[in-house]
Amino acid sequence: MDTKAFKRTLQHSDNYNRKGFGHKAEVTTQLQSEYQSSLIQEIRDRNYILQRGDVTIRLAQAFGFCWGVERAVAMAYETRQHFPTERIWITNEIIHNPSVNQRMQEMNIGFIPVEAGKKDFTVVETGDVVILPAFGASVQEMQILHDQGCKIVDTTCPWVSKVWNTVEKHKKVAYTSIIHGKYKHEETVATSSFAGKYLIVLNLKEAQYVADYILNGGNREEFLQKFVKACSAGFDPDQDLQRVGIANQTTMLKDETEQIGKLFERTMMQKYGTIELNQHFQSFNTICDATQERQDAMLELVEEDLDLMLVIGGFNSSNTAQLQQIADERKIPSYHIDCVERIKSANAIEHRQLNGELAIAPNWLPHGKIVVGVTSGASTPDKVVEDVMEKIFALKALVPAL
Repeated sequence: MDTKAFKRTLQHSDNYNRKGFGHKAEVTTQLQSEYQSSLIQEIRDRNYILQRGDVTIRLAQAFGFCWGVERAVAMAYETRQHFPTERIWITNEIIHNPSVNQRMQEMNIGFIPVEAGKKDFTVVETGDVVILPAFGASVQEMQILHDQGCKIVDTTCPWVSKVWNTVEKHKKVAYTSIIHGKYKHEETVATSSFAGKYLIVLNLKEAQYVADYILNGGNREEFLQKFVKACSAGFDPDQDLQRVGIANQTTMLKDETEQIGKLFERTMMQKYGTIELNQHFQSFNTICDATQERQDAMLELVEEDLDLMLVIGGFNSSNTAQLQQIADERKIPSYHIDCVERIKSANAIEHRQLNGELAIAPNWLPHGKIVVGVTSGASTPDKVVEDVMEKIFALKALVPAL
């Protein structure tokens, strides 16, 4: 499929909207009421530090809702206001936050059902309104909805669209897109649908495996088995790694994406020489500004003397998991939670571990005076962060000093 031509056709359709419906003022007031926090603003005004009793909160200087997320949520609210009686669907979670997605359901916005691991678009009828979430939708899904005669509201983050443009540039000159991301993540699924040949690498270790194959060859069957769910149909590592371009899932660790890009640049230079490098390697900066700012703020925060770290965000939020990884690498006791209800007591907190499994940590809240670092992922409302902070203050007020 000529994805670029399809996008042009779609975007010129009367059934397509990506700019909202003129209800910005009313929606902004509603979003402020539901998601913003006076406590968070107070902490910002106090240079991101707040002390109450034995607790000092140090808040990361970049955290929470990014512009792309705010835009997506606002457009979803506008859509409901503009189409008060129409059936409205979202192809996936609007963002990776349980409280926001619950609010969508309360507004009678439905989620496309998933049957046996596949989305069932047969529920969508001609004239229905369908929202594409912040991390986008695959070109195949867009085609289905366009052919069905749906009204499409596209909230895809412009940073994600930038990555799509990058892999289309790779495809135009017959380069394979090497995508740093998680092959199951909705954003990477969407990005790969706009690519030609592609290979998805999760981390630097997998990238090194690919680089070694480029330089030295290897076991073709082992390679294909290793990336069986993370490459384009008919992928041939002996043919399709001669010309490569780099792209990324926008929520991955910035430093790792940069290292992967430099690794493949060195690899292609070593294999083909400096003069021929540009015939075998392309790299564009597709790292999201908001992701970078939150990671940089986290790197500053973990240099402080912290007793523990709370990272707040949806359990399926990739950018939140990357923030948690930064704390974990510094050996700071840290807990990734998605809502205040995960804090059971001063002696028990349910949290997501880096391996994706949930666990209950005992005795997580130290006695005496403590300094707590706090950050949140790009899909986390300030109100959720406030609820967590207030819970900590309340628990420490109940715990007698030793």
